[in-house]
Amino acid sequence: MLEINANLAVSSCPKRRNHLGILLSLWLCVPVLSGAEELSPINKLVLWAVDTMPSNVGYDASQRAVDRLAESVTISKDGKTIEQDLSVAKANFCSGATYLVFLKVVEELRKNGSLNLSSKVLARYANLSVVDGEEIFGRWNANGPGTAKLFAELRCGINFTSYAKARPGDFMKIWWNTEIGSKEKGHLVVYLGTTMLAGKEAIRFWSSNIPDGYGVKAVPKTKIKRVLFSRLDKFKRLKDAGKLSPKSVFLADMQRKRFTWDRVVKECGVSQE
Repeated sequence: MLEINANLAVSSCPKRRNHLGILLSLWLCVPVLSGAEELSPINKLVLWAVDTMPSNVGYDASQRAVDRLAESVTISKDGKTIEQDLSVAKANFCSGATYLVFLKVVEELRKNGSLNLSSKVLARYANLSVVDGEEIFGRWNANGPGTAKLFAELRCGINFTSYAKARPGDFMKIWWNTEIGSKEKGHLVVYLGTTMLAGKEAIRFWSSNIPDGYGVKAVPKTKIKRVLFSRLDKFKRLKDAGKLSPKSVFLADMQRKRFTWDRVVKECGVSQE
């Protein structure tokens, strides 16, 4: 999935490495939604993972960037740990950046004893040498509702469109145009909340953004044609990744076909309330 630069405006804030559950720097930089105090432990964990990422390493959506990303994620020799080497990943793209954050959350849950994953399941999460629609990363990396479809298949999260329900730490697919699939222009991000930009309400998010790479940006809400939020709320079901089919035909077809929003709602169990 490639980011399309829709005149995004940079919203900068100093990076601080606060302990999980304490005042998170990304959360405090600008005002966010009024419901921010309702953040779940998992959303806080997502924000913690974002806060551990480097800044401004550049944006790259080439095949070489995809290959580097795959090389940067490995399994330890004992088969028990997902390891990341961001010096290998270097510059990459939005779905790659957000997947690294997702893997950090998975690994932290595993390390603190909250999530028990077999070596075989860990290997599936760490396998990034796949094409769109295949395995776990190929689902995440696909055009359209990749993250939402994965969460729906695993039954590990909720998918919805309401800004009022959105909370910092939700994953968020943004569409810059009305197309879904082969002709879409979109961006996959971690939602951070709202702010004002040139007198207009704007959406803040973290991702790998054009041109600087990892960082926080804001875009006027009026630039966004469609959104789909995905919240990880039943993380124990991540262990069921071993039961996933090797390929989601629906997501694989996103590369060459156009889809309707009604199809997305049906496939991903999207709440539109």
